[in-house]
Amino acid sequence: MTRGVVYAEPDAAPAVEELTVDAPGSREVLVRVQACGLCHSDLHIVETKGWGSRFPILLGHEGAGVVEEIGSEVTSVAPGDRVVVAWRAPCGECPQCRRGDPRRCSSQLRAKRRVHRAVDGALLTPVLRCGTFADHAVVHEACAVKVPEELPVEQASLLACGFSTGAGASLWATPVREGASVVVIGCGGVGLAVIQGALLRNAGQIVAVDVASEKLGHAHILGATDVVNATAGDPVEAVRELTGGRGVDFAFAAGGGAGALAQAIRMCAYAGWATMVGLPAPGSRLDVDLDADFFGPRITLTVTHGGDTIPREDFPFLAHAALDGRIDLARFVTSTISLDEVPERLPRIGQAGEIRTVALL
Repeated sequence: MTRGVVYAEPDAAPAVEELTVDAPGSREVLVRVQACGLCHSDLHIVETKGWGSRFPILLGHEGAGVVEEIGSEVTSVAPGDRVVVAWRAPCGECPQCRRGDPRRCSSQLRAKRRVHRAVDGALLTPVLRCGTFADHAVVHEACAVKVPEELPVEQASLLACGFSTGAGASLWATPVREGASVVVIGCGGVGLAVIQGALLRNAGQIVAVDVASEKLGHAHILGATDVVNATAGDPVEAVRELTGGRGVDFAFAAGGGAGALAQAIRMCAYAGWATMVGLPAPGSRLDVDLDADFFGPRITLTVTHGGDTIPREDFPFLAHAALDGRIDLARFVTSTISLDEVPERLPRIGQAGEIRTVALL
């Protein structure tokens, strides 16, 4: 019997339940999940009472494991393959894909819903088409991405969302130019991954901004050249001072909501880029002076969904970068827990200096 973390109804607490899993269909893959990271998007599901998803919901979307069974017409993976479960994979058919921009695909490939609650047979909605806080998951074959077995599974799982979201922002969504100046606001797991992506792009200066000294410590170790504690004064002024009054070429708001994005815009140099990386709270509004902060300095404002990754290309690239020592995935895994501990640990994401907690199944 498979077990998983179920969010059964809006006012219920997530709980580990027994599940049943149907066989994979055409172009679908059954993955035996071995590790799943605790990502704020799962907490966002609970905090927003479902984020528009149908109940009951199966949590988890940052998973890695081994292919256990394949459906008909599957050609890209085979039983026994180590895979990372991607929550997005370009469809090839939407307007963005047809115009040659698959990183902004608007219609992701997905498997049919195959997992049920054992208690009543109810069909579960897997978070972001994954549902990897469970022993097994059924996903579209394009979302089961082979990675080297040499990469520890707890590190591999981070490629599924948190790390690829951050690194992808500075690698592919808003590619940092070699030698450019960068600021990252919010140094949780995603923000730290933005820093690692900027390192891979050979950025010249990387400024990390946060209110927590322990997070700034992580940022310095992982590649930030300068750190700014936002509790010590105006972080916009501090970043401009660190860049000789010019501002940065690329500003990434990886935490702090609309306020952080407004700061990112004001930290930009002339013709700079400001990128929203994290999820905004419903109803958020951006407060900027459109003339002084935006139009005058010719700022480009953009957003990334999950790093705008193409998983089959990008996950193996990041895995090999980790194995080659060009990025430090090991430092991102600050603790490991069991599946049974997930419901209690989920609300505590990012506390006490945590970068990423990973559930080992």
